[in-house]
Amino acid sequence: MKAMILAAGRGERMRPLTDTCPKPLLEAGGKPLIVWHIERLRAAGYTDIVINHAHLGDLIEQALGDGSRYGARIRYSHEQEALETAGGIRAALPLLGDAPFLVVNGDIHCDADLAAFRQATRVDADGDLAHLLLVPNPEHHPDGDFVLEQGRIIDSASDAPKLTFSGIGVYHPALFAGLASGEKARLAPLLRAAIADQRVSGALHDGYWLDVGTPQRLAELDRHLRTQH
Repeated sequence: MKAMILAAGRGERMRPLTDTCPKPLLEAGGKPLIVWHIERLRAAGYTDIVINHAHLGDLIEQALGDGSRYGARIRYSHEQEALETAGGIRAALPLLGDAPFLVVNGDIHCDADLAAFRQATRVDADGDLAHLLLVPNPEHHPDGDFVLEQGRIIDSASDAPKLTFSGIGVYHPALFAGLASGEKARLAPLLRAAIADQRVSGALHDGYWLDVGTPQRLAELDRHLRTQH
């Protein structure tokens, strides 16, 4: 299974840090955020990785190269302007192929077992189109995103408590079939349509997870990582 790291965001909440450095190259624990992802993906058996980029994307390519130093093959999907999550994935489909693939948001940090997550995934063109990893709601997102019941993601209009989408999921290319390449599109509407069709499964991760969206949370992650090593 191939993997994709989403790295095209501008990182407005990280300014001024991201005025001269793309957010994925910001460091925590002595490494760029995106390198933690690459190393974790490689350890889980993912060797073919696609990275999309827009803002200061050349710096990402210069820093990571072809991935050989990490024991991986990295290819890049360049966006003239960020296409948002679904649009970025759709534009990268020629590199991702026809089989299901894993996608990881570049601005999170998570210690989930990605090999086990992949093995638990049952995504195909005739069944589930997505398998999402959910986490307990953080303080900055108390209302959550989706309801998880017995391994299924159900309509978020339910009265049941919601969990937060981690930014990690396995998708079938068919989920993006209605989008044109180069079209800007968010992921949530596609997921909600598939959920309405009962074609999305999920799992809960109750280990470490952080949305590294602000300088304060970047510093929090740095402290966490430095206490782990």
